[in-house]
Amino acid sequence: MVEGDNNKKVPDNKITIAIDGFSSTGKSTIAKQLAKALNYIYVDTGAMYRAVTYFALKQNYIGAEFFKIEKLIENLDQIQITFKFNNNLGFAEVYLNGENIESDIRTLEVSKYVSPVAAISEVRSKLVEQQKLMGKDKGIVMDGRDIGTVVFPDADLKIFMTASAETRAMRRYKELLERGHNLNYNDVLENVTTRDRIDSTRKDSPLMKAEDAIEIDNSDLTIAEQLTTLLKLSKEVIEKATTD
Repeated sequence: MVEGDNNKKVPDNKITIAIDGFSSTGKSTIAKQLAKALNYIYVDTGAMYRAVTYFALKQNYIGAEFFKIEKLIENLDQIQITFKFNNNLGFAEVYLNGENIESDIRTLEVSKYVSPVAAISEVRSKLVEQQKLMGKDKGIVMDGRDIGTVVFPDADLKIFMTASAETRAMRRYKELLERGHNLNYNDVLENVTTRDRIDSTRKDSPLMKAEDAIEIDNSDLTIAEQLTTLLKLSKEVIEKATTD
């Protein structure tokens, strides 16, 4: 049995939970907490695309005036992404070829290029294959852009997170400032809106709400309120699966 915040016991039946949505909607934050509350595995697919982007930047495959797409595709087999749980932090950190890059992939520079990298079909194919394997035994919370539409189209519970661009940009701006980055709000807002456009219009697995996804606008919701809502929805689906 799994204990939730309201002390109501949850059956042991495992389900698959897909959380999609726009950038900076706090998907990863709430997905981590939900997975912890349910004692589920959490996978941040956005971090996987950021890891590939970080690799491309380090190899000088992408920059302000160029993108050596073929070089990146040719060297995808050199990219090994793993997640290792950090007991002190309470979540799994991202490793690229054995190197902890959790902090390195959270910069505005990586954010600037992650959408073009994620739009490459070969990159998506490589990562989606890995993501499907991670969820084969259920008991997983995975967040990203195409989890409910491509990775787990049969997920037991699908959530689509949204908020205004301005709200999301301010959240991201404050987060980066707290990490010591020197930047201005308008640059962050431009990055958010640009990523929205690229993510929503790319040919391969564009960001979209699955038909059976539950949309949650968290513009005015606290993390605690979001967790309460998602726990309630999760328990309802788990209990239904138990009685069916």
